[in-house]
Amino acid sequence: MLDDHLYASLSATEIADLVNHGKATARDVVDTALALCADRDGALRAFTAIWADSARAVAAEVDAAVARGARLPLAGVPIGVKASEGATSFQNQRLVAAGCVPIGATSVPRSGTGWQTYGFTERGPTLNPLNPAWSPGGSSAGSAAAVAAGLVPLATGSDGAGSVRIPAAWCGIIGFKPTNGLLPSRDRAGLNTPGVLTRTPHDAAAYLSAVAPTSTPLPLVRSLTVAWTPTLGYAATDPDIADTARRALHRIAQAGLCTVVERSVELRDPAPAWTALRAGSPAPDTEALVEANEQSLRAVFDQVDIIATPTTPHPPHGNDGPGSRMSVALTWAFNLSGHPALTLPAGSTPDGEPVGLQLVARHHADTVLLDAAARLSGHEATEGGQWR
Repeated sequence: MLDDHLYASLSATEIADLVNHGKATARDVVDTALALCADRDGALRAFTAIWADSARAVAAEVDAAVARGARLPLAGVPIGVKASEGATSFQNQRLVAAGCVPIGATSVPRSGTGWQTYGFTERGPTLNPLNPAWSPGGSSAGSAAAVAAGLVPLATGSDGAGSVRIPAAWCGIIGFKPTNGLLPSRDRAGLNTPGVLTRTPHDAAAYLSAVAPTSTPLPLVRSLTVAWTPTLGYAATDPDIADTARRALHRIAQAGLCTVVERSVELRDPAPAWTALRAGSPAPDTEALVEANEQSLRAVFDQVDIIATPTTPHPPHGNDGPGSRMSVALTWAFNLSGHPALTLPAGSTPDGEPVGLQLVARHHADTVLLDAAARLSGHEATEGGQWR
């Protein structure tokens, strides 16, 4: 097995490099991950099931392939699998083909509840590794907690209204929702797309290469232009959340990594259209709302490369639920529009609550979005540390 601290510090691509070059075996890596889960997940409750036997069997297959000379892009990388999609989903099959080793199912909310920003296990609710008093967000709750706690470097999620980006923001990691339609949708309305939670933007890029290898890379933008909006024109964003995200963006700009353009972003509240489409009962006003927002976004993206917002309008709520707050207020507009979106850690409010910075790019500009995030990874963007 690997040293616990070394394993928890490694990114997915770093683990794959070790395995591909014979410096570690997939079995060693997976045994370390399983041991950490056995030691720590009893309290964290990120996983609803651990697949030890099948994980070791898959690791053996990876080691055999490497011994034959194969170089797998994610060789031996332990991953958590969102319980609601299972190991046979499209993205998980693609990840296994790239060398990943699923080690267990990660928690999601209990079915039939009125709020989805938490995780449920038979042992109790999933806890946020940053502070057990906070919800980890959801619905990809266990995936976010497992990655943030260092149990796995990568976990799958799905994002129908913000279910990858919200837990990533509240657990202080990276969450990426690709362009809707790039991967098979997980609902009839086409709102819910597979996504990933990682600790580094490079791992999110490796994920995209694994699950969508036929996607066409776009020319990378040399000088990014960014439009900042704390509300998208309708959300009731807390001032401390907006200020924290805005300061992170301006530190990035001051480092010469982007130019913040004075361009307003005014959308209509997507709530009625999203709800109607999800229920399968769209009406004429649904189409009108969607088209109005599409026109607004096209006009913005004619002038800038990226739209930046806080990821959520408020900080993590407690394990008793969000009350009347709409955690999805700033994320679900881009499930409706289909644009690729990613959240990065932006620092903390004066009360120490984590804040995410959401970046949104043009349709099918997923590689531009991931490149933008990767550029930021080597520079101090949060007041408390760096993105790796």
